Amino acid sequence: MTSLSLLHRNAKETTRLSPLLRLLILTQLAFNIGFFAVLPFLAEHLGGAVGMAGWMVGFVLGLRTFSQQGLFVVGGALADRYGIRPVVLTGCALRIAGFGWLGYAEQAWAVIGAVLLIGFAAALFSPAVESEVARQAVVWEETGGGPRTRVLALFTVAGQAGAFVGPLLGALLLSTDFRTVCLAGAGIFVLVLAGHAWLLPQHIPGRTRVRVRGGVGPLLRNRRFLALCCAYGAYLLAYNQLYLALPAEVERAAGSQAPLAWLFALSSLLVVTAQLPVTRWVGERLTLRRSMAAGLALIAAGFAVVAAALPAGPTGTPGLLPAAGFVVLLTLGQMLVAPAARAWIPDLAEEGRLGLYTGALSSASGLIVLIGSAATGTLLDTGLPPAVPWLLLAAVPAAAIALLPRRG
Repeated sequence: MTSLSLLHRNAKETTRLSPLLRLLILTQLAFNIGFFAVLPFLAEHLGGAVGMAGWMVGFVLGLRTFSQQGLFVVGGALADRYGIRPVVLTGCALRIAGFGWLGYAEQAWAVIGAVLLIGFAAALFSPAVESEVARQAVVWEETGGGPRTRVLALFTVAGQAGAFVGPLLGALLLSTDFRTVCLAGAGIFVLVLAGHAWLLPQHIPGRTRVRVRGGVGPLLRNRRFLALCCAYGAYLLAYNQLYLALPAEVERAAGSQAPLAWLFALSSLLVVTAQLPVTRWVGERLTLRRSMAAGLALIAAGFAVVAAALPAGPTGTPGLLPAAGFVVLLTLGQMLVAPAARAWIPDLAEEGRLGLYTGALSSASGLIVLIGSAATGTLLDTGLPPAVPWLLLAAVPAAAIALLPRRG
């Protein structure tokens, strides 16, 4: 089946969904176009134009992830309390301000402030959207529409379609300067804000609002959910290496980061064309736990491929093949892990607290990424044999398989 026919099938399947689900899925597409127009080029900007050391670049990237993922629990709790509309609109406004600030930031403190604002903006709008998609996916499943993982896979496809277009747009604008890239990203979120102010419903049928207080205690006593958080955090740390370890490897092999946008495009294109067939195949054969375990094993294999090739030190086009293999295996692992983890949350969450639990999953994993990214940046700067950091990174998703909770 060609990529074009797969894209057509994705679009046709989306038209079967409710208007709210279609809006939320298109929201994810727009979010990622604006975000990924900027993020893939941030590390090079920090190390080059701003002049940060490697450990500081890793820390700032981890701080961005933590301010986003780590504060998801706040956005999720606010969505449970006030509904998704005010939370999404506020997050979009903050993202516009953050991208504008980053475009003009020249000192380390200003960069950190802008990155924190960018991350916190997503901590508001993303858990609100994700929790409502998960809730609507359960409704879809209960009314006979099909497995909830199918809806969540469509959500992932939309996000990766945005991640495919975003880096290409950013690479095109980077020929001007990094500021232009940031302002373009801000402009996209201006359009998103206007569209959602018009289309997003004030009240969503079936969604109850609960107090912010009273949900954290039961969550912290939910061992199965906390185990899922740890395993998902290991996956997210591995995925974050697309922005830290991969650029360093591409620079080593090619002498520049020009091929990076194409590797990001490869990852996104794989998800856009293969996510739904993979989800359909896996859904007929594997439980959620086994799907996540298989995905984590593929991700570990991706790091091992680069580690095995590095002692030979290939450069040029042959030198980029291990990086491409890493991207393919990481992406295949993501296809298995991400929909399964999202589909698992409604089974583990307390009634009325789906936003809180969706946010907590990302908050816990964001803390893991913050610590792990700083450690990875240090490893890449210490002068160890190049294969060592990749071997250590391969051990992280491999160990996470044992952390996965048993599905009751």
